[in-house]
Amino acid sequence: MRVRPGRSSRPRTKTRPEHRDARPAMVVSVDRGRWGCVLDGDPARPVVAMRARELGRTPIVVGDEVEVVGDLSGRPDTLARIVRVAERRTVLRRTADDTDPFERVVVGNAEQLFIVVALADPPPRTGFVERAMVAAFAGGLTPVLCLTKHDLAADSQFAGDFADLDLSIVYAGVDDALDTTLELLTGRLTCFLGHSGVGKSTLVNRLVPDAARAVGEVSGVGKGKHTSTQSVALALPDGGWVIDTPGVRSFGLAHITPDDVLAAFTDLAAAIEDCPRGCTHLGPPADPECALDELPDKARRVAAIRLLLVALNSNESW
Repeated sequence: MRVRPGRSSRPRTKTRPEHRDARPAMVVSVDRGRWGCVLDGDPARPVVAMRARELGRTPIVVGDEVEVVGDLSGRPDTLARIVRVAERRTVLRRTADDTDPFERVVVGNAEQLFIVVALADPPPRTGFVERAMVAAFAGGLTPVLCLTKHDLAADSQFAGDFADLDLSIVYAGVDDALDTTLELLTGRLTCFLGHSGVGKSTLVNRLVPDAARAVGEVSGVGKGKHTSTQSVALALPDGGWVIDTPGVRSFGLAHITPDDVLAAFTDLAAAIEDCPRGCTHLGPPADPECALDELPDKARRVAAIRLLLVALNSNESW
C-alpha cells in the first residue's frame, strides 16, 4: 500500500527580510486568535503567538510548522508573532457533510491517523472507519485502527472487516498493554480521531502521564479550553507527539474523489488507468467496464476497497 502525499493547502509563505531572525516552531494548540507553539519542536520551550498582519487570514492549525519572531521567552503575558507558515507535507481534511464545499483542515503534517474505535459502548461502526481511512489516504497520512474497550467485547470480529486493506490494527483498551501502540507512536506525529466516549482521552492519559498538566500549559492561550473542545498536541515521554482532537459526529468527504482513494493503493492505481472516463470503480451495474474487475486474483481486496468508495456516497451521523 502506498500513501499518496497530501496536497498543499496554501502557497509557501515568503519570509520578509526583517524576519530573517525568525525561529522555527510547531503549533500545538489554537484558541481565540492565539496559537500555542513550541520552539524547535521542543516541548520545554513553549511560546504564545499571534498571526502577523501580513499573513492575512492564512489558516494555521495544530501540527503546522511556522516561524516566529518577537518575545520568545515564553514568560506569562508575552506574545510572539507567526510570520511564516511552511507548506504542509500532509493534511487531514473533512467537510461538515458530503454536500458542503468548505474544507476544514483538522491537522497538518501528521504522519499517522489513529482511528480510535470502541468495540462496545458505543458499538463500533465500519462506516466511520472507512471514511476516516479515505481522508487519511487522500491527505498522505498512514491510517491505523486503534480498538478500545476490548474487555467488553473480547470476541468481536470487527477488525476482520478490514483484513484485506493492509491496515495496521492495535488494541489499546484499559487492560491492554501499550507496547505495540508505543512502538508505532514513538518518534512520529500522530493524530487521534474518534467519536466521544470511545476512550480516546483515557488512552491519551495513559500515553502521556502528565497530560492534564500539559494541556493546561499548551492551552494557555486566550482563556484556554479542554481537549474535548479543541485539538492539542502532547509530547510523548520517549519522543513524538500525539494530537488529541475533539470527538466527531460525522465526517464529510465532499473534497475527495474515487481516484483519490485508489491512488493510495499501488497495486490497483495502475489498473484504473484502463477504466472508461467517468468510472466510479464500483463495478457492475454502475460501472460494467471497470478495470478492477479484470484482477481476479485481487477480488477480495477490490471488494474491500469498494466499501471505502461506497462510503463516499453516504454521510451517516453517529
